[in-house]
Amino acid sequence: MVDGSNYPPPQPQDRALGMPSPAPVPTCYRHDDRPTRLACSSCGRPICVDCTRQAAVGQKCPECAAPTGRSRVVNAAQIRGRSGLDGAPVVRAILYVTAAIGVLGFLAPAAWQPVAEPLAHGVAAVEDGQVWRMVSAALVHDPRSFFHVLFNMWALFVFGPDLERRFGSVPFLLFYTASAAAGGLAFQLTNDGGTAIGASGAIFGLFGAYVTSAFLSRHTPAGRAGLNQLLPLLLLNLALPLIIPRIAWEAHLGGLVAGAVMIAAWRAVATQAGTGPDADGQRTVRSLIAGAVLVASLLVALVA
Repeated sequence: MVDGSNYPPPQPQDRALGMPSPAPVPTCYRHDDRPTRLACSSCGRPICVDCTRQAAVGQKCPECAAPTGRSRVVNAAQIRGRSGLDGAPVVRAILYVTAAIGVLGFLAPAAWQPVAEPLAHGVAAVEDGQVWRMVSAALVHDPRSFFHVLFNMWALFVFGPDLERRFGSVPFLLFYTASAAAGGLAFQLTNDGGTAIGASGAIFGLFGAYVTSAFLSRHTPAGRAGLNQLLPLLLLNLALPLIIPRIAWEAHLGGLVAGAVMIAAWRAVATQAGTGPDADGQRTVRSLIAGAVLVASLLVALVA
């Protein structure tokens, strides 16, 4: 049994009113001029609204919510804000430049011609040593077909930003150009002459990356869902040369294979590294892998 004769404990009396004095409101430990009734769920220190960091359980102060090791804190606002072309400057630049050249081709073909000619992939020109054309041709599309540039830029807009945000801008730039170069190499090695334009090799590199990632994760629900969504789209695009004439299917196949190889190598390196290299180290390795594919494609075209 509890003796309640002295319960509750006596409170200090306000002499003017004869009432208990209210307990002082604590102030934020980082801003002593801000009263607050919030407290960190980890250390218990009082924090104001500006210092609150939402956590899985309760709220934390900035110190307790600070990332440790390779992890980092991403709040809901940041997740919602990273959509479209946000955080993908390389995709944005490629899309804007390619779309601008495409619009020029529709509106002013005479002005488009001197821009497109030094960028187009001519088999004879590459044989003469102008191997950069295998990459630069990805910026030029057929001015007689609005669908050509529209589909490629739509695919870049859909598949490119997430890949760039996940792996870094420099690795993505090298990945995109290496896919374009591999597609150009396939066209170069299988044709005695002719000219090719368009970003299809680079775009199929993106397809190859996503399909390969989904296949390697096929034992997970997300991987199976990705395969179910991507395989029909990939098969449809591979079948387009059978329906639409003048499509360089060789570039499609070359870019697809290059994209699959690069993403498989990226994933293998990350798996073997485990917690080894930091984010910068991983980006460097990815850049080296994609750069090797790019250089190899250009060298083979140069000596073939």
